[in-house]
Amino acid sequence: MSTTIIGPDGQSRCQWCSAAPAFLAYHDTEWGFPVSDDFRLFEKLCLEGFQSGLSWRTILAKREHFRAAFHDFDFDRIARFTPADVERLLQDAGIVRHRDKIEAVINNAKQAQALVKREGSLASFVWRYEPDMNPLAAPQTVSTSPESIALSKDLKKLGWKFVGPTTVYAFMQAMGMINDHVPGCVIRGQVEHARQHFKRPGT
Repeated sequence: MSTTIIGPDGQSRCQWCSAAPAFLAYHDTEWGFPVSDDFRLFEKLCLEGFQSGLSWRTILAKREHFRAAFHDFDFDRIARFTPADVERLLQDAGIVRHRDKIEAVINNAKQAQALVKREGSLASFVWRYEPDMNPLAAPQTVSTSPESIALSKDLKKLGWKFVGPTTVYAFMQAMGMINDHVPGCVIRGQVEHARQHFKRPGT
């Protein structure tokens, strides 16, 4: 089975981006490109947590609602959420109304604050788990890695929730810690170029 599809411009892309109309732009402009902004990293980790047990199509369709509900994933603001905010969010049909996941975001916002205070930034902490380029599993063939297991374990030790190894691996794919675009995908080279010129936080 082919791992690529032909996009509207005649170029090959990862096969998964044909599953929904919104996937193409996400695949071409976001997925795998390196991120260093703390709020964007927090957003990606939270959304991967919400995605657990659901489809990414559902999460991507609701992303703007999530951003509105969680103040653009500003964890300094989310850390001040109260039980009343949880009840408000449980009535918000624009997001995934799962109490444990909502409470996890609030909990993780507080943990993010503590981590930033200790490490300087969320970015400088998570990028330490970037794997060596060789050997890596073939793109899109695994759902965890030694690095995602290690990052998951360390985040859990720090009190984070909904950060299992599979969730963390999806986060690492999305935020550019690995280039998981398949060979032949026109975006793979663009992501690799961006990664080569990306200044790793803390270095």
